[in-house]
Formats: sequence, C-alpha cells, structure tokens
Amino acid sequence: MISWMHDSFPGHEVNLVLARGLSADTLVEGLRGLHREPLAHGEAGGWAWAVHDMFEEGTEDYDPVDYRSICPEGTEVIVFETEPCSAKAHGPNFTYLRSGRTTLHFSFEDIGQRLGDNPDHISAELLAANLIGPGAECDKWKTEDGHDCLDHEDNADDRLVKALADCFALPSPPLSLEVTAK
Repeated sequence: MISWMHDSFPGHEVNLVLARGLSADTLVEGLRGLHREPLAHGEAGGWAWAVHDMFEEGTEDYDPVDYRSICPEGTEVIVFETEPCSAKAHGPNFTYLRSGRTTLHFSFEDIGQRLGDNPDHISAELLAANLIGPGAECDKWKTEDGHDCLDHEDNADDRLVKALADCFALPSPPLSLEVTAK
C-alpha cells in the first residue's frame, strides 16, 4: 500500500485516509475543512478513501493533521502517513481512530511503541505476523558476518501493511480512482 502511494503520486508526500461509516464525499469535505485537498478519492470494500498531500499548500503547513473532527460517533478512520518527516527519512505512521478517539497509533519504525486508548488493539495480529514478540527482531547479524538487517527491512513493512489490511478488511490497491484536478 505504501509503495502504491509512492508510485501513484510521484513528487508528492501523501497520506492515505480510509473511513468506514462515511461516504467518500463526506470524507473529502472533511479533509477540505482541514485544508487538505484530496489528490484522489473513492470507495472500495466498504471504505471511503482519499489521498492528500501531507502539507497544506497555501501555508506550507507540515504540522500533523488532527483527523478526529472527521471521525464522528460510530465511524472509523485509518491513516497511513507515508513520510512523517521525509527530510529525516522517518518511516511511515499508522493511526486508527474510532468515534473521534485515537484507538491506536504507531510508527512503522517501532511498532513496539504503540500508543492510544487501546495500544494492544491488534497485538494478536501483529504477533501472528511475527512483527512483535519473540523472534520478531532479526539477530542474524550476531552470527553471520556481513549480514545487514536493513536488506530485508522492507519485507517487515510489507508484512505489517498486509497484517493491517487483513485485520481491518482494507481494500487492496490499486484502488478505484476518482482523480481530482491537481
């Protein structure tokens, strides 16, 4: 999903927002209210979705977006923030909101440090995917000369996205695009 966003929106640092319980039009209007104009949006698999630039172009605002206002009672919002600080090359962030509250948030760089009202919300799924718990960390560097764990780090990101997509029944990219003028 992360690579799909990079490939589909070259030259843009984007967030993917998915909402269950909102129409695509309502999601788009909510993002516009947050000064984040969608580059593309649509609906798939019971989720409305939109991709928007991380920053607000008019003010060059790179502050994190507070999505709670577009997540009323009874809705769910998931955000993949692809490049939270591209200048420092930080990994993506994941946020799951339910009824306007942050249920779960973590960085792909350290999924062991999960935050929110229920930081263990998907711990069983992460454990089953060998992303947390015993054996989740590569230790081949201890026994194999020249082993670089970074060579297979992307595999962990792919497994993480797959675990998230399976857990939340997210639609698979490429999503059906309704491209907005940009």
